[in-house]
Amino acid sequence: MASRAFPLDALSAEERIELIGQLWNSLDPASAAPVTGELAADLDRREAEADATPDAGESWPEIHAALLRKLR
Repeated sequence: MASRAFPLDALSAEERIELIGQLWNSLDPASAAPVTGELAADLDRREAEADATPDAGESWPEIHAALLRKLR
């Protein structure tokens, strides 16, 4: 791929985030993040573990509140 200079410093933070989103959405999921057999097995294991212990961990409201506290 040819390197092209782009004045990223000229973009606001909001514009950079928008650009990141556009780039991310332009990727083909199958080639951008291929799922190997090992990864598929790990995901299956984690899903089974989560299904077996639905009350383990923290709820989204608890996680959200903890993140908000960290930001303050």
